[in-house]
Amino acid sequence: MGNTWISRAETCADIPAVRDINLAAFPTPAEADLVDALRADPAAWIEGLSLVAVDEADRPVGHALLTRCHIGTAPALALAPCAVRPELQRTGAGTAAIHAALAAARARGEHHVVVLGHPAYYPRFGFTRASDHGIRLTVDVPDNALMALSLDAGRPLPGGTVHYAAAFGI
Repeated sequence: MGNTWISRAETCADIPAVRDINLAAFPTPAEADLVDALRADPAAWIEGLSLVAVDEADRPVGHALLTRCHIGTAPALALAPCAVRPELQRTGAGTAAIHAALAAARARGEHHVVVLGHPAYYPRFGFTRASDHGIRLTVDVPDNALMALSLDAGRPLPGGTVHYAAAFGI
C-alpha cells in the first residue's frame, strides 16, 4: 500500500481488530486491556476519538486513542495508546491514525491533549514538553516524555497536574 493510509473512527466491528493490533504491537496485553477498560468507562470514552488506520480492504492496521483526562480542573484528552501492527510499523499508519485523532478532537471542540511517550516521536504532531507549560504528573517520569499540545491557538495550555482516567492507574 505504500505510505498512503486512510483513517476513520473505530466502529463496533473494529473492536476485535483494535485489540489484536495492541496485542501484536506491545510485549504484554496491558495496552490492549487498557483500551478495553477505557472503552467501558463512560467518564473517559468519547465516541469518535478512537481512530484506526486501515488497509486497502478496510482492515484496521493502526490505532490511536484519545480519552478524557484533566489538566488541573481543565478538560483535556490523553493520547494513549497508539499502536500499529508490527509488520506495518514505520509505514505511516500510526502517523495517519494520530493525525486523524487530533483532527477529530479539533472538530469536536476539544482544546488540549497530553501524551506520555517517546520524546523523539510526538513533537512531529506539535507536542512540546509539558513541564514548559507547568503541566506535571503525580508519578516520576522523564521530563521530556510528558508532552502537551494545544489544539486551539487561542487557548494556551493550562498548568496543573494531569488526572488520567482511572484505568491508567495514575
